[in-house]
Amino acid sequence: MEWQPDEQGLQQVLQLLKDSQSPNTVTQRAVQQKLEQLNQFPDFNNYLIFVLTRLKTEDEPTRSLSGLILKNNVKAHYQNFPPTVADFIKQECLNNIGDPSPLIRATIGILITTIASKGELQTWPELLPQLCNLLNSEDYNTCEGSFGALQKICEDSSELLDSDALNRPLNIMIPKFLQFFKHCSPKIRSHAIACVNQFIIGRAQALMDNIDTFIESLFALAADEDSEVRKNVCRALVMLLEVRIDRLIPHMHSIIQYMLQRTQDPDENVALEACEFWLTLAEQPICKEVLSGHLMQLIPILVNGMKYSEIDIILLKGDVEEDEAVPDSDQDIKPRFHKSRTVTLQHEGGEGEEGEDIDDEDDDDDDDTLSDWNLRKCSAAALDVLANVFRDELLPHLLPLLKGLLFHPDWVIKESGILVLGAIAEGCMQGMVPYLPELIPHLIQCLCDKKALVRSIACWTLSRYAHWVVSQPPDSYLKPLMTELLKRILDGNKRVQEAACSAFATLEEEACTELVPYLSFILDTLVFAFGKYQHKNLLILYDAIGTLADSVGHHLNQPEYIQKLMPPLIAKWNELKDEDKDLFPLLECLSSVATALQSGFLPYCEPVYQRCVTLVQKTLAQAMMYNQHPDQYEAPDKDFMIVALDLLSGLAEGLGGHVEQLVARSNIMTLLFQCMQDTMPEVRQSSFALLGDLTKACFLHVKPCIAEFMPILGLNLNPEFISVCNNATWAIGEISMQMGRSVKQQTGDCSGAEMQPYVSMVLPHLVEIINRPNTPKTLLENTAITIGRLGYVCPQEVAPQLQQFIRPWCTSLRNIRDNEEKDSAFRGICVMIGVNPAGVVQDFIFFCDAVASWVNPKDDLRDMFYKILHGFKEQVGEENWQQFSEQFPPLLKERLSACYGV
Repeated sequence: MEWQPDEQGLQQVLQLLKDSQSPNTVTQRAVQQKLEQLNQFPDFNNYLIFVLTRLKTEDEPTRSLSGLILKNNVKAHYQNFPPTVADFIKQECLNNIGDPSPLIRATIGILITTIASKGELQTWPELLPQLCNLLNSEDYNTCEGSFGALQKICEDSSELLDSDALNRPLNIMIPKFLQFFKHCSPKIRSHAIACVNQFIIGRAQALMDNIDTFIESLFALAADEDSEVRKNVCRALVMLLEVRIDRLIPHMHSIIQYMLQRTQDPDENVALEACEFWLTLAEQPICKEVLSGHLMQLIPILVNGMKYSEIDIILLKGDVEEDEAVPDSDQDIKPRFHKSRTVTLQHEGGEGEEGEDIDDEDDDDDDDTLSDWNLRKCSAAALDVLANVFRDELLPHLLPLLKGLLFHPDWVIKESGILVLGAIAEGCMQGMVPYLPELIPHLIQCLCDKKALVRSIACWTLSRYAHWVVSQPPDSYLKPLMTELLKRILDGNKRVQEAACSAFATLEEEACTELVPYLSFILDTLVFAFGKYQHKNLLILYDAIGTLADSVGHHLNQPEYIQKLMPPLIAKWNELKDEDKDLFPLLECLSSVATALQSGFLPYCEPVYQRCVTLVQKTLAQAMMYNQHPDQYEAPDKDFMIVALDLLSGLAEGLGGHVEQLVARSNIMTLLFQCMQDTMPEVRQSSFALLGDLTKACFLHVKPCIAEFMPILGLNLNPEFISVCNNATWAIGEISMQMGRSVKQQTGDCSGAEMQPYVSMVLPHLVEIINRPNTPKTLLENTAITIGRLGYVCPQEVAPQLQQFIRPWCTSLRNIRDNEEKDSAFRGICVMIGVNPAGVVQDFIFFCDAVASWVNPKDDLRDMFYKILHGFKEQVGEENWQQFSEQFPPLLKERLSACYGV
C-alpha cells in the first residue's frame, strides 16, 4: 500500500512552509522550533517530498522550499531515515525529475545529488542507469531534468565516479554525454559539456580514451549561438591546456584565434572564461613560441578588458567620493592570517631574505572589495604574467596604447591605463626605465585626481615602481611621492585610504633608512589617521606602522617619536578584549615597534608582556578542555597564542637583558614547554623562535629547562615542516653557544661538558638535513651554523663526523654576510679541523672557498684560518700545493694570497 499523507498533517506542513517565507524574525524562530519538533516524526520527510513532487496546485516557491528543507534534513540525518521513507523519497525523485517547472526540476536534482553524496551512490545502483536512460526521453523536461541532476552528481562525486567502487560507470556515461553535444536544445548541449568538464582535471581514463572525439566536438560548438555553451567550451579548452596540451598543440593557431574572439564576447561570463586561457597559457613552456605572433591582437584586447564595467562602478560606489564617516560592516573585513616568525640570516648584498617556504602574498589585488574574480582582474593578471614571460618584447605593442589611455579625458579609461602601467611593472621594468622620469610625476599628479578610483589605483601602481623611485636621488621622486601618499592616507575616501596605506608600506620596505629624515612628518600623519579611520583600514594602518618600525629600526628610538607613536597604540591595546581578533595585527605591529625601540619600549613592556603570557595561558587551557570534552567546549583559535608568542619574541629581541625580570616573575618557561609540544606546526614554530630569543636574552631562566627541552628540539628536526625545523635548529645553536659560555664563566674552561649529553640527540638529524637534496637555502644555512656551533662547544663529539658534512657546510655558508652567527660557526669548524684534520682533506678546496668569503674576520679568527691554510700547505709540500691551487678560480687564488699569503 503506497504511503498517503494525512490531510490535517499536510495542512500543518503547508502552513509551516508559508510561515517560513515571512520576513518577521519572531515567526522565523517559531518556524525553527516547529521544524525541530516535526523532525521527531519519521514520516515528516514523506510530507516534504509529497509537497515537492505531487502538490502541483501549490505555488512553486513553496514546493521548492519543501524540497530544500528536505535536502537539509538529508544532509543532517539521512542515516536515521527508516528504509521505507528513504525508498519513497528516492522513488519520488526519479519519477518526477521531468516536472514541467524548471525550479522544481532543479530542486529535485539538488535533492538527488545530496542523497548520492551521503554515500548512497553505492547503495542506489539504479540511479545512474535510470538517469542516463531518461536522457533518451522524447520529453524535453525529462531529458533536461535528468541532465541537470547528472551534472550535479558529476560535480559532487567526480572522483567516486572514476573509481572501481562503482564498476567504472564513466565508460558508459562519457560517450553518452558526447552524443548530446549535438542536441538541438542549447540548455542540454550546455549540460553535456559541463558534465564532461568535471573529469578533465582528474584525467579520468574514460575521458582520456575519448579525448580526440571530445576536442573535435568542442571545435564543432565553437560558434554556438548560446552564451552558456560558449562559456563551457572555453572552460574546457582552458582545462585541456593544463592537462592535455599535447592534443591541442596541432590546433594551437586556430584555438588562439578563437580565444581572441571569445575574450571580447559580449557576454562578460564568456569573456572571463576565455581570458583565463591567457593566464593558463602563460604558465606553459610553449607560451612564447605559440603566442609571439599574436601579441599585436591580444594586448589591445586585454587592455580593453581592464576598464571598470558600469556594474563595477555602481558596486564600488564609484560616484561616492567621501565615505570616511561611514562605519564598516563586518562583511567588509576579510579574515587575516598571521605569518609566524621564521629566523633567517642576512645575505651578501641584501637584507635578510624571507624564508622561501613562505609564499609571498600577491600584491596584485588592486580592488579587493570586488573580491569576485571578474574580467578586469583576470585581464590585469594575464597582462602581468605575460609581461613576466615576454619582458620588454611586450612594450612595442603596449606603449602606443598607453599614451592615449594615461592622458584620456574620460576617467574610466585613464584609470585603466594606470592599472596597465602597474600590471607590467614587474615584467617590463627594464624597458620602462627610460619613460619613468616622465611617468612617475604624472602618476603622482593622479594621486590628486578628483575621482577616488583614480586616486586609489595611482597609489597601487606607484607602489609597483617604488624600487626605482628609491634608487633615484631622494629629492627627485621619493620626497614628492611620499608627501602626496601621506596626504592620501588622510583622504576622505576609505578605498583611497586603504590603497595609500598599503602603497606606503611597500614604499617603506624599499626605502628603509632613507625615510629617517622624514620620520616626524610620517608619524604625525599615521597617528592622525588613528583618530580618523574606520575599522577595516585601522587594521591596514597597524601594518604600515609595523613596517615603518622594521624599515627604520633603532632610528625610531627617539623620545619625540616615542611620545607621538606609543600613546595611541597603547590606547587601542587597552580598548581591545582578549577575544578580539583585532589584537592580531596590533600585536604584530607592537612586535615590530618593540624590536625597533629596544630600551625605548621599557616603559610599556610590563602590561604588554603580561597580556601575552595570559593569551598563551588561556589558549592552552581552552585547548586542554576541548581535548578532554570536545562535545562541551569549542576548539580555541590558536592564532591568539601564535601571535602572542611572536610578540614575546619581539620583546625579548628588543629589550635584551631587560626582559629578565619579566621572565622571572612569570610562568612562561612552563607554558613554553607545552607550546613546544603542540600539535599545530605554527605554534611549535613560534615557540622555538621564542626559545632562541630567550636563550640570547636571559639564559639563566632557560638553563634549568634544557634537559626537558633538548629531546623535544631533537624530535622537531623534521624537514617536512620547514619553518618548525628551521627555528628548532636555530634555537639549538643558540643554546649550545650559551651552554659553552656559562661553563666558561664558571670554570674558565670551554669544554662542552654540559652540552655533551645532547649532541647525539640532534647531530645525526642535522647531518642528514644538510645532505638532503632540495633543502631550502634558509634551512641549510641555519643547519650549517648550528653544526658549527655544536662543534665549537663539543669538538670531540662532532669532529669525527666532519667528512659527512664539510662540503655542504662550506657551500651553504659562503654567501652569508660576516656576522656573529657566521663567526661562531667558523670558529667551530676551525676547532674541529684541529681535532680531525683528515676529515677535511678531500674537500679542502671548499674550505678555502668558504674562508675567502669573509670580508673582515676578527683578528683571532683570521689567525685560525691562517694556521689551517699554512698547516695544510706544509703538510702536502710546496709542489703538491702548487698543483692543488691550480684548480682554484682566479678570484679565489687572488683573495687567499692577498689575505693569507698562500
